[in-house]
Amino acid sequence: MDLTPYIANLREDLASTASAGDEQTRRAAALLSSALEPAVRLTLMNALADLAAEVTAALPGQVVDVRLDGRDVRVVVTGGEERSSSAPPPPPPPAPPIDGGDISRITLRLVEQIKGQAEQAAAAQGVSLNTFVAQAVQGALGQAQQHQQRHQRWQDSGSGGGRTETKLHGWVEG
Repeated sequence: MDLTPYIANLREDLASTASAGDEQTRRAAALLSSALEPAVRLTLMNALADLAAEVTAALPGQVVDVRLDGRDVRVVVTGGEERSSSAPPPPPPPAPPIDGGDISRITLRLVEQIKGQAEQAAAAQGVSLNTFVAQAVQGALGQAQQHQQRHQRWQDSGSGGGRTETKLHGWVEG
């Protein structure tokens, strides 16, 4: 998807709005629109990545990714079809949202090294850091839910010999 037409429309809207002012206002608007292009492009890509994460959460078995292709954005849908063995496997689909409610913001503090690694991993997947972290949290929640279900089935099956808690520690060599 080429973002250039959208950015051009935004520039035209800014120029049109500035045309009501004097020459200095029109020049300032032209300079601002040029300076803002990278930020606008990044904002559009982040919005598309967040949309892809929401679509992925709503489509079981499908993963929608937004990937950078030069200055353009590509939308890639995987899942359900065979992939070639040379293609890297997509990340596991995130677990569905717990209540499907509104999106909220949080502040996440990470050690700089971990943040850098997360940014690299997100870039390798062609998604924003926000999308990468959201998918990681959703995936961890899905794994926790699966673990809890397995544990509940184990308890329901009568394992544990009537004890309330059984723990095993160590290993077996044989």
